[in-house]
Amino acid sequence: MNLQYVDSVRESIRERFEAKKKAHPEKFERRLELSFSNWVFGLESLEEAVKRLAKYNVRYIELGGNYGGNDIGYQADVEGTKAILDKHGVQCSGICGFFGDSNALSTNNNFVRQTAVDYIRKEVAFCKAIGGTYMLVVPGTVGRSTAYDSSDYARSVLTLRSVADVFTEHGILCAVEPINSAEVPICSTIESVQQYIKDVNHPGVQHINGDIFHMLCGERNIPEAILQAGSQLVNLHIEDTNRLPLGNGMMDVDTIIRALYLIDYNREGCFVTGEPLGPGRDSYAIMFGQHSEDYKERLVAETVKVFREREEAVLG
Repeated sequence: MNLQYVDSVRESIRERFEAKKKAHPEKFERRLELSFSNWVFGLESLEEAVKRLAKYNVRYIELGGNYGGNDIGYQADVEGTKAILDKHGVQCSGICGFFGDSNALSTNNNFVRQTAVDYIRKEVAFCKAIGGTYMLVVPGTVGRSTAYDSSDYARSVLTLRSVADVFTEHGILCAVEPINSAEVPICSTIESVQQYIKDVNHPGVQHINGDIFHMLCGERNIPEAILQAGSQLVNLHIEDTNRLPLGNGMMDVDTIIRALYLIDYNREGCFVTGEPLGPGRDSYAIMFGQHSEDYKERLVAETVKVFREREEAVLG
C-alpha cells in the first residue's frame, strides 16, 4: 500500500535521523535549547514572567519588542531589565518584533515606514544591550490579510534594506518570519521568505524565524519546511495545531524534533520558543490580555513537559 505524503515524509525523516544518530552520536549529546516568548502572558510584570520560566527550567526568554518611546518599553530601563533576568538565571534569546498598522515595513504611508525604521533601530540596540542574539522581523502588516496596494512587497524590501546596517553594526541576527496569509498578506512560507531575504540583498538580513502554526497553515509539510530553512533558521516558535500548548492538538512533535536534529539545530544560538497564543486571528491583542496565574502556568508547564518528553523519546 502506498503511503500518504505526510507518512512518507515522516518515515524518510525518521530513517535519516536514525542513520545520522548511528553514524554521529556525538551530534546528539547537546539538547535543543528551549525559550519562551513572554508576550503570550499578557499584562504582567517582567519579573512575574521570568520567575515562571525559571520555575520550569527555561533558561531563555524571548522579550516582546514593546518599544513605544523613550519611557515606554524594556529599553527604558536596560539595567533594571538585566537585573531581573540575572536574579532568576534567565537570559534573553532575542526580541520578538511587533509590526502592525502603526509601524509596518510594507505600508504606503511614508511616515509609518519611518516609524518602522526607528523601531528596528531601537529594538536592535536594546537586543545587543540585553545580551540577545536576534530580532524577529515581519515583512508585512500583522493582522491585515489584504495588501495596501500592489507594491507592499517592494516597499517592505526597500525599507528593511535601508535600516539593515543596524544588524551588522550590533552583531544581531535579523530573523524574518513567514506568517500565515490570514494574518499577513505577503511572505507566508519559508520559500517566500528566502526569496525576500535574497531581494533585500544585505549581509545583515540572512536568517529566519519559523513558527510551526504558520507552517501548518502555509506549508505542504512542517518538518520539510524546517529542513528547507536549514541553517538560516535561528528561532522556531512552537505551539499545537490549535495554537494551544503542545499536547493539546495533533502536531507531530516527534518528526519536528527529528527534523531539527537533522539540521544540527541543537547548536549554540538556536532556540525552540514556546508561543502558545491560543485561538483567534488578532494575535497582537494577546499582549494586552489579563490571564489567570493558573492559565499562564499551564502555558509553560505543558509546553516544557511535552517537548522534553518527546525529545527524550525520540533520542531513545
